[in-house]
Amino acid sequence: MTEFYKEITPAGFGIAIKQGEILFSQQSPFQKVEVFETDSELGRVLTLDDLMMTTEGDEFYYHEMIAHIPMMNHREPKTVLVIGGGDGGTIREVLKHSTVEKAVLCEIDAMVIDICRKFLPGIACALDDPRVEIRTEDAIEFIKDKTAAYDIVLIDSTDPMGPGEGLFTEEFYTNVRKSLRLGGIMAAQSESPVVNKKEIGKMYSLLKKVFPICATFTSPIPTYPGGYWAWAYCSAEVPPLSYIDEERAAQISAQCKIYNRDYHLARFALPNFLKEIVG
Repeated sequence: MTEFYKEITPAGFGIAIKQGEILFSQQSPFQKVEVFETDSELGRVLTLDDLMMTTEGDEFYYHEMIAHIPMMNHREPKTVLVIGGGDGGTIREVLKHSTVEKAVLCEIDAMVIDICRKFLPGIACALDDPRVEIRTEDAIEFIKDKTAAYDIVLIDSTDPMGPGEGLFTEEFYTNVRKSLRLGGIMAAQSESPVVNKKEIGKMYSLLKKVFPICATFTSPIPTYPGGYWAWAYCSAEVPPLSYIDEERAAQISAQCKIYNRDYHLARFALPNFLKEIVG
C-alpha cells in the first residue's frame, strides 16, 4: 500500500505526497526534524514538526522570491542577514549577487543545518562559502545589539508557533529596523493569503507600526498551504520598485528558474482580497 505524507490546513484542505523512505527523523531541542524520499517529482522533503518546509523539487519558488525581490531593490547589498533558513536555500540565492561580501545565517536549530547539508546538498550547497558566517543561536537575542549592521535582512522563519513565534512581534521588528543601514531593506515570509488570513492581518499591523514603508509581494509555491504565498517588503527609505539594477537583474535571471525583471515588476500587484487583509 502506498504511504502518503499529508498536511491538512486549518481551512480543511491540503496536500498529499507519495512518501518513500524516511531518511532522518529525530527530535531536536526545538522541534521534530524529518527528511524523507518521495515517489514524486518533488524529490526529498524536509518537514519540521510534521509541517512542510521545503522540497528539492519546488524550493526555488520560495528561495528566489525571498532573496531577489528585496536585494534587487538595493543599490549595492554587501552585508546580508538571514534569520532562520537553516536549509541554506536563501543563503544560496543571496550569494548569487556579486555585491555580497558577507552573509550571516542565524538559525536556532543546528540539527536543521547539519541534516540539510547531509540530505539536501543541492539546497545547502552554499553554506560552506567563505562569505558565510553561521550563528546557531536565537535570532531574537542575536539582533538586539545590532545597529546599522546590515543592508538586507531576510526573515526566513517557520510559522508563528514554536521556535518561530517570537519572530512575529513588534519588539523583534523594531530591533530588525535598527539593525539596517541607511537604505536597508527587510523581507519576511508572511504566510499563505489563502489559509492564514488572520495571521497575515496581525503581522502587517505590527510591521506598519515599525516601518514607514511596508508592502506585500506574492508568488505561487506548489507545496505550501493554498499554493500561494506572501512576503513582506519593509524599509525606512526605499519603496518597492523604486530601483532595480538592470545589469545585476540580468545576471541573476540567468541563474534562476523563476526570477526575472518582468516577473519582479508584477509581484507587487495584489488581488483585492489580499489588499483588504494587509490594509
